[in-house]
Amino acid sequence: MANLPAPSLNSERDVLELCNISKRFSSVLALDDVSATFARGEVHALVGENGAGKSTLAHIAAGSLHPDAGRILLDGTELRHLTRHGARNRGVTAVFQEFSLVPTLSVRENLYLGREPARAGFVARRPIARGADEILERLGFSIDPAAPVGSLGRAEQQMVEIAKALLEGPSVLILDEPTSALTERDAEHLYRIVGELRSEGVAIVYITHRMEEIRRLADTATILRDGHVIDRVRVADVTDDRIVELMVGRAVSDLFPEVRHRHGDVALRLENVSTANGRVRDVSIEVRAGEIVGLAGLAGSGKRHIARACMGLERVVSGTIEVRGERVARPTPRSMIRRGVCYLPGDRRAEGLVMPRSVRENASLAALDLPSLCRIGLLRLRAELRSVRGVVDKLRIRTPSMNEPVGTLSGGNQQKVVFARALLRDMHVFLVEEPTSGIDVGSRAEIYRFIRDLCEGGAAVLLVSSDLPEILHLASRAYVVHRGQLRAELEGDELTEVAVVGNFFEVEQPSGAIGVQQ
Repeated sequence: MANLPAPSLNSERDVLELCNISKRFSSVLALDDVSATFARGEVHALVGENGAGKSTLAHIAAGSLHPDAGRILLDGTELRHLTRHGARNRGVTAVFQEFSLVPTLSVRENLYLGREPARAGFVARRPIARGADEILERLGFSIDPAAPVGSLGRAEQQMVEIAKALLEGPSVLILDEPTSALTERDAEHLYRIVGELRSEGVAIVYITHRMEEIRRLADTATILRDGHVIDRVRVADVTDDRIVELMVGRAVSDLFPEVRHRHGDVALRLENVSTANGRVRDVSIEVRAGEIVGLAGLAGSGKRHIARACMGLERVVSGTIEVRGERVARPTPRSMIRRGVCYLPGDRRAEGLVMPRSVRENASLAALDLPSLCRIGLLRLRAELRSVRGVVDKLRIRTPSMNEPVGTLSGGNQQKVVFARALLRDMHVFLVEEPTSGIDVGSRAEIYRFIRDLCEGGAAVLLVSSDLPEILHLASRAYVVHRGQLRAELEGDELTEVAVVGNFFEVEQPSGAIGVQQ
């Protein structure tokens, strides 16, 4: 481990300084003598795998956790016994992945919770309404300010958290995976706001797994691994590959495995399929045993709805679906599972996992009707535990026990629990949606190897991904989806970044006709 010198301080620019921070949780040393400084007018990325210590360091900076050792300085003044409330009062605000919202209160009430303006001893409603409306309009977030937060989706709740953090004009803003639940359009609004805050002199601490965000937003990056600072770099001075190597300790070429596709019989076929909601229109695709086929497209293109229609999660109003040569008249999740079709959703928190329940229960959810696990309507607990332990070991899921709530695991290990279900039944077709969303590079490599193993084991894999390198490196063929329709099918040498991206958009031709941007 490199012994790095303490960060050099610039009293005119450095606003937040973390000096020699250490933090231990039971037997795990989460941070070991970590130092970092965050400057005014700069976006500083904290980069590393899950478990590297990024979020722990951010929670300490925001007053949510107390360090076991080290000092926190704000504008040169040491802050002792810092709390979340105290940090916010000093201009340090944070948006973490774990929301701090009250579901029964409105958006406006959540934005001002704990800092309500008062008049004659009563809460002043008009200033709250005015301030909430102004911050939402500035951010460009289309949210009903009077709506109860509990009625909003996760993406909208993420917007409320961001608006809450920006309400009083912070001097230090900490953003922990802020775009993980946002659409591309809303993420663009956030990027614009980050740029404005930087120009206004705000110090921004930005935690992300997305290399494109680091490259687009960050001036400086601190790379953490296993609770240590590995390096501090100017983003403009290093390549993406170098950042990844620092994060995982190995060459980026090791990230994507070589896949040996062995095309067999058609395992999944869609012919002229359309859905009732109009998200899928006249789509025809096929996936063979022993191959990975990609579905590429921008957010909102309809690519994920094709997979959901295959699984019976969206109603098909025309066209046919066949699984291993058998036509499925009315696909439902239960009937498709029994035909050997496995759907791995992209949003593991909302659709993939029951977060308060254990690793054991989540892994076995789709296999509870199997005779090996259930007899005369009673679950065989020992058999379930034995089966789950086998797949947990195979996927190298890091968990203290099989009964650990899955919500306490890192994002990468949560995703592996979703994949664990695929190994507890005899599955032949895998509909894999955004398999590495919000997980670190090391876990990505393990997920990619698992997908490769499925393919080389004879399974048919439909890979739905917004991460173009995943499609290019793993798939033998890819369909490009635009507005619910197939725009192109690319294979072999045709499957390139230029060809895929060139089919993402429509542009207006001089004659007024709509054509494909090449």
